[in-house]
Amino acid sequence: MAAKKAVKIQKDDKIQKALEEEHRIRKAFKDKDWAEIKSSDSWVIFKVMSEFVEGFEKLAKIGPCVTIFGSARIKPDNQYYKMAEEIAYQLVQQGYGVITGGGPGIMEAGNKGANRASGKSVGLNIYLPHEQKGNIYIDPDKLITFDYFFVRKVMFVKYSQGFIVMPGGFGTIDELSEALTLIQTKKIGRFPIVLVGKKFWAGMMEWIKKVLVTEKMISAEDLDLFVLVDTPEDAVQAIDDFYTKYLLSPNF
Repeated sequence: MAAKKAVKIQKDDKIQKALEEEHRIRKAFKDKDWAEIKSSDSWVIFKVMSEFVEGFEKLAKIGPCVTIFGSARIKPDNQYYKMAEEIAYQLVQQGYGVITGGGPGIMEAGNKGANRASGKSVGLNIYLPHEQKGNIYIDPDKLITFDYFFVRKVMFVKYSQGFIVMPGGFGTIDELSEALTLIQTKKIGRFPIVLVGKKFWAGMMEWIKKVLVTEKMISAEDLDLFVLVDTPEDAVQAIDDFYTKYLLSPNF
């Protein structure tokens, strides 16, 4: 009886989600009158402005930081979780603060490592349908929760002196691609991008070399925009080597 009830609840939940998705699709094609456009779009503009203002005010004086990206689904017993925590710990020892997306998984590991080393631990969280919450290792005064992904992305790039990219899914790849595009097109100054986990990234690296480079979608020189490592020590060393070589100052 309980099993049948559980199945029915799951079925009803799927139906409800399907109806909500259909409503959103139909709403996108609905013609809006001027009053609707003015009221809804004006509210969005002010909400976006407020998120930028909060981000700038809270992050302007955090000092040199490195952002750690990666999957929210990785558990504490996973090797990549442990590596991310160790990378964050070593980064703090080298004088950097740590920024993450503020959630669980790799993000939690990054904040945990920074917290363990008594360093700055920043979380740029995002409101999601499953209500992602900020992890407990973020400094209370350095947790910001955004509605808009694009505002959050600006904060990652503006206040990071490097990206450590751990294994992850669509969100991680999105952040990686965004950073590579901005540097490639010289919209921002160059900073180190370090991919951790040679085995995990191997397929993507092969595709980039054999397809993107061969088809001339990118230049062979673009492969120099990132480095691939396998250990926490090498990840931190890549950040240090970059700034030793280029003698760059923080983005701000």
